[in-house]
Amino acid sequence: MTIMTDPPKGAFRLSMLLNDTRYRSLTLQVIAAIVLALAIFYLASNVVSNLTRLGLNIDFAFLGAPAGYDINQRLIEYTSQSTNLRAAFVGILNTLLVAFLACIMATIFGVLAGVLRLSNNWLVSKLMAFYVEIFRNIPVLIWILIIFGIMTVVLPGPRAFRGEDAEASMFLGISAFTNRGVYLPGPEFSRIFGETGILSAGIGWLVALAVLVGSFFGARTVNKRATRIQEATGVRPATMLTNLAIWFLPIIAFFIITGLSFEIPELKGFNFKGGIKVGAPLIAIWFALSIYTGAFIAENVRAGIQAVSKGQTEAAGALGIRPGRIMSLVVLPQAMRVIIPPLISQYLNITKNSSLAILVGYADVTATLGGITLNQTGRAIECIVLLMLFYLIISLSISAVVNVYNNTIKLKER
Repeated sequence: MTIMTDPPKGAFRLSMLLNDTRYRSLTLQVIAAIVLALAIFYLASNVVSNLTRLGLNIDFAFLGAPAGYDINQRLIEYTSQSTNLRAAFVGILNTLLVAFLACIMATIFGVLAGVLRLSNNWLVSKLMAFYVEIFRNIPVLIWILIIFGIMTVVLPGPRAFRGEDAEASMFLGISAFTNRGVYLPGPEFSRIFGETGILSAGIGWLVALAVLVGSFFGARTVNKRATRIQEATGVRPATMLTNLAIWFLPIIAFFIITGLSFEIPELKGFNFKGGIKVGAPLIAIWFALSIYTGAFIAENVRAGIQAVSKGQTEAAGALGIRPGRIMSLVVLPQAMRVIIPPLISQYLNITKNSSLAILVGYADVTATLGGITLNQTGRAIECIVLLMLFYLIISLSISAVVNVYNNTIKLKER
């Protein structure tokens, strides 16, 4: 049935692309896409022609040449004779490491500070407000320098651990805190997977990661089952012992089956050897990014909690639920819809701000690919393009992963 408000149906005319509202928006988008493509093509051709005129060309062959420099903090095997590509990969892993650690610690700091800032205790609330205002209003670059300076000045050098009381001066007899970094016991994967260098270490850490991921999804499955039972019967079964078993039994079984042992760091020559070294530059950039970004996350958490109606808290209190349980079971789950979107931006800021690590000598991808390799090879365009691609890919990946969780907690309209 045709009504009077329907547009008249007739033959298609070119003028309808601009005059008809059914086609106008699509036409404008096509025109904008064509103009953008032409602009990109013009800029790219202009760059290529200018490089050709100067006798330069785009060439990534330098990635296969020997790097010729050492990297102190690294997750994979590397020497000065390794290729520039491997050096860049070492920098990428270092960037991902500090970004991952800082995101976790910043989230912990931010959630705790955001919740405690709304505490009824005046002293606690003011202390958290002081933390937020101090740390977020001072540039992160200064916090990196402060933390790195404290570590190098306050902590003793490796020579302080010499002598008969060397073992007693170590923390618990197995760890050493020095001005060069922290030395911790490390797993000896080579005893299990053979003396294959990075291959053995890589396989070992992949197995450990697989165990942790399996434990995570196992605990999540148990919690979901408990939630379904609670929704059906009103009684939630106890899950604490089951979750503890899921987390710890696979790890214990892995140690027993493989006979994995730990290597204790020992002072040999002028430095500690063995175990795991967490360098002072890594600690400085890690803690600086954590406490700085944690202050911003705290404000996001506070805003999310205050966005939840007070009636929710009052209703939960009327049911006899304790204040701590009200916050964790009633308020925070609803506040996450407000917290998550700005939290994504803070994670992206942590990843990009990790490029400041070059200030304290931490070899991230900006220091390796965008610093030493660029200066040695002179391939500025290639190095900058690769850097841009890396940060673009990692930023889009972080956004995609967190947005998956964001879609699971957003309001579902019927």
